[in-house]
Amino acid sequence: MSALKSFSLVKPNLETRFHIDFDWWRQNDRDWRVHLRGFLCPTHQESFSSMVGNEVVDWVDPETAEVTQVEGLQHVLIAHCAKEPGFITERTALVDAVFRIFLANGNTPMTPVELSDQLHRPSQTILSTLSGPRVYKGLRPCPGC
Repeated sequence: MSALKSFSLVKPNLETRFHIDFDWWRQNDRDWRVHLRGFLCPTHQESFSSMVGNEVVDWVDPETAEVTQVEGLQHVLIAHCAKEPGFITERTALVDAVFRIFLANGNTPMTPVELSDQLHRPSQTILSTLSGPRVYKGLRPCPGC
């Protein structure tokens, strides 16, 4: 099996589901934990400041009851920090806002139309941004979704 993933030749559209591809972070030598720490609320920034490891916890999706393992840092973001007022504002840059929505919803794949409903920004703008040649923060189409 090739180390490189094959990419679909189908161009994403408004019904294409996107998500945060954490494999993209690993393949691009990005320390996504450092990036995620920037999204922590002040209380959790302090408590995670000395953590080095990547402890894993079980996270239960409140809608499907599906249990998945996520890193503790990701869990705190999903369960607490992403629910704090001001986590996403109308002044949040588009890519950051989309990234934050995926953190807040447990990385459940969404279409540009669904993202538009939450962000109150044009779905076509979201699609153009996420489907361009540059990958922003691992935001990519979700294969098989």
